[in-house]
Amino acid sequence: MSEVTTQNALDLLIADHREAEELFEQYEKAKDAEKTKEKYEIARKVCAALLIHMQVEETIFYPAARAALEDEDLLNEAEVEHNGAKDLIKQLGETEADDPMFDAKVKVLSEQIEHHVEEEENELFPKLKKTDLDLDSLGEEMATAKEELKERLGA
Repeated sequence: MSEVTTQNALDLLIADHREAEELFEQYEKAKDAEKTKEKYEIARKVCAALLIHMQVEETIFYPAARAALEDEDLLNEAEVEHNGAKDLIKQLGETEADDPMFDAKVKVLSEQIEHHVEEEENELFPKLKKTDLDLDSLGEEMATAKEELKERLGA
């Protein structure tokens, strides 16, 4: 098992967000260069990263955030956004990379994730920083779970 780097929960999630943004940018470049195989691999990579990220958020981060905050709406919206992203990821898994709808689905997924990230980083995270939630121990738990998921899924 790879060594887990200790970072607080918010830093870990922000790092995941930047990774997804970078992969979506790589996808756009591959799409523009009409590199079908490359864009498919990038899409597969970003989808795997997003699924792992969402699993960790839903099973560890969101329950802790719900306990620390009184704002159910933000967390409910985040979970609904996850469901939309998972549906698109499922559709992508059923679509060939040379299908014109593949690019459209990746674009919409990218936009959904961008919106979700903006809400988390600008609304949810600042609120959590004001609570007594132990973000360091939560980050350790999340990092361990993320590594275990990566190993199990071969991602």
